[in-house]
Amino acid sequence: MKRVDARLHEAGRNYSWIKTKSFDEKQVSIQSRINSIIKYVINRQNDGGGYTFCKGTDSNAQDTYYGLAILNLLKVPFPNLQKTIDWLNNFIPDNLYSYYYIAKALKLCHQEPNKNLKNFLLSLLYSREGFKTIDVYVEVSSEFEVTFMITELVNMVNVKIDNEKIINWLLNYQNNDGGFGTHGYSNLSSTYHAIASLFNLGYQIKSLSKTLEYVRSCEKPSGGFTVVPNISKPYMEHVYYGTMILDLFGENLRYPENTTRFVLNCQNSNGGFARSEFGISTFEDTFYAVNILRKIGKLGEK
Repeated sequence: MKRVDARLHEAGRNYSWIKTKSFDEKQVSIQSRINSIIKYVINRQNDGGGYTFCKGTDSNAQDTYYGLAILNLLKVPFPNLQKTIDWLNNFIPDNLYSYYYIAKALKLCHQEPNKNLKNFLLSLLYSREGFKTIDVYVEVSSEFEVTFMITELVNMVNVKIDNEKIINWLLNYQNNDGGFGTHGYSNLSSTYHAIASLFNLGYQIKSLSKTLEYVRSCEKPSGGFTVVPNISKPYMEHVYYGTMILDLFGENLRYPENTTRFVLNCQNSNGGFARSEFGISTFEDTFYAVNILRKIGKLGEK
C-alpha cells in the first residue's frame, strides 16, 4: 500500500545533495529558530486552507497534518482555520495513509473524523489486509507502519479489535537482539512502529527490557540514533524514532546536547529541517525535529 502523495513525500529524500544556507548554531537563538519554523509552515499554506512543503504545488493530506502538528507543538493558532477544516472535509481519502492523515489533522482542529473512516477500517480488518507485515520499499518506513496507523485510528472511532491476538502477532517479530523486524533482522524504524503499536494496544512495553537495550545500542555519543547499531550516520527520522521509543519507556537521551546539535544543524535558512545536514526542508522532517527538541526540553515544556 503506497503512502499518500508519495512523490511529494519522497522529494525530501531524493535530493540529499542539495543544501541551502543553514543557521549558525552559536549565533541564532532558539526563539529565532522557532519563529523561522512558524514562518516556514505558514508560508506554505495554500489559499484553499491545506498545506504543502513544496511551494507552488497542490495541498496534500500528509503535509496538511504535519503543518498543523508543527504549529500545535509550538502552541501557534492555526491560520485560516475554517478554510483548513473545509479543505480536510472536502478531501476524499482513497487509502489508509490518506485516511490516517486526514483523521489526525481533523482531530487537531477539534473535528470529528471522516464519516467513512469506521466503515473503511472495518472493511480493511475484515479483508485481513490490516495486520500483516509488508515488504519495505522506498515509500514505506517499516513493516509495521500500517499496523501502527490502524491501532491509532481504531481508537479514534471505537472499532473493536482483538488486542491480545495482535500483541502476540507483533511479539513474534521481536528478535534475539531485542529489536523488531522481519526475517530476523531488527532495525530502529520497525522497532518504533512495533513498540508504538504495542503501546496503543495497552501492552506493558516496559517489560521489554531487551528492546530498550537494542534502542540504546542505536544511540550515538556524537548525537542521535542510527537505523541499526553498527553504522555511524544518523538521519532525522531515526533520531525521532529513538527519542520517541525512549519516551514511551520513560527514559531520557544519554547525549541530549549532541543530539540537539545534530538536529539544529539540519535546519535550513528557510526555517524548515532536512533529513540530514545536507538536504532540503520537508514538513515531515520539521515535525520530527520539533518533536525531538521538545522531548529534550529545548522548546520549554516536554
